[in-house]
Amino acid sequence: MTDDSPPEFDRYVRQMRFAPLGVEGQRQISQSRVLVCGCGALGSVIANTLARAGVGHLRIVDRDFLEWNNLQRQVLYTEADVTAGIPKSVAAKAHLEQINSEIELEAVVANVSAENIGELIDSVDCIVDGTDNFETRFLLNDAAIKNNIPWVYGGCIGSEGQSMTILPGETPCLHCLMQAGAPPPGTTPTCDSAGILSPIINVIASFQAMEVLKIISGNRHKISRVLHIFDLWENQARQVKLTQLTENNDCPTCKHQQFDWWTGKQGSQTAVLCGRNAVQLSFGREDQIDLNQLSQKLSNLGTVSVNAFLLQASIEDYAITVFADGRAIIKGTEDEVVARNVYAKYIGN
Repeated sequence: MTDDSPPEFDRYVRQMRFAPLGVEGQRQISQSRVLVCGCGALGSVIANTLARAGVGHLRIVDRDFLEWNNLQRQVLYTEADVTAGIPKSVAAKAHLEQINSEIELEAVVANVSAENIGELIDSVDCIVDGTDNFETRFLLNDAAIKNNIPWVYGGCIGSEGQSMTILPGETPCLHCLMQAGAPPPGTTPTCDSAGILSPIINVIASFQAMEVLKIISGNRHKISRVLHIFDLWENQARQVKLTQLTENNDCPTCKHQQFDWWTGKQGSQTAVLCGRNAVQLSFGREDQIDLNQLSQKLSNLGTVSVNAFLLQASIEDYAITVFADGRAIIKGTEDEVVARNVYAKYIGN
């Protein structure tokens, strides 16, 4: 460690001895603000890595709560978190506070949508993708390009994963890569149909975290300009050059500045959750539900538990989770109509 490094940087001494980063790079990391969007498999590895690296402010947003099958690959969480029934972002914040008490941690329990994306990206220096669906990714892409914020895309299925860093005005964006837009529901494999192996999660998330550290430490010249694809089962690693996308760019988003996801023109308030046999319903409501009152209403219909963040009820063939903003996850169906009927029957309007 050099003589000009402040005492609060002592824990990062091995990191700062990496010459391309140094004390100045660490200083920039400590002053940065990063949005981790989704804190499941990818997001929990990313948040853990960035917290340990000393990112000054981590805003962690996730819409979901913990289940037993999450523990196979979502490294921040414990059996106690599952038993407690708390949201992922809240559990992540609690664990990260024990890992690094010197940084600012913000947990947001919310579905990322056109209604709240502006608030979520406010004042951040970088966005990193920990989601499991392309609707949210295309919304992040719109938000990043419109507001000139770098973001790092990542996704995994089975033993394969890929990642790409988007620098607005410099590199192709996600819409350039996927010119047809977000795939329709049911047209791509999910972790339920194809499974997921945890090592690929760690590889992709670590690659994403490294790209974030390059961005926020002022080392943009080292950022990758290619699409990275890994298949750990088949022992394959590929880099796909994106120069053709740049040369023939007619992208609606980054060239023509059409932000249909940002404006809400595209995107739904209903999502079939990956591998969950469940549907999430969102309503964009501004008022809050009284979860304790709802608990009393449902107590005679099935098994009900409630905490400060959410209510869980097992009624008939469904497991119903209701958040304070009215958002709900209906487990036991992948049919939107059935899910909405269950919500209307037991929760109301």
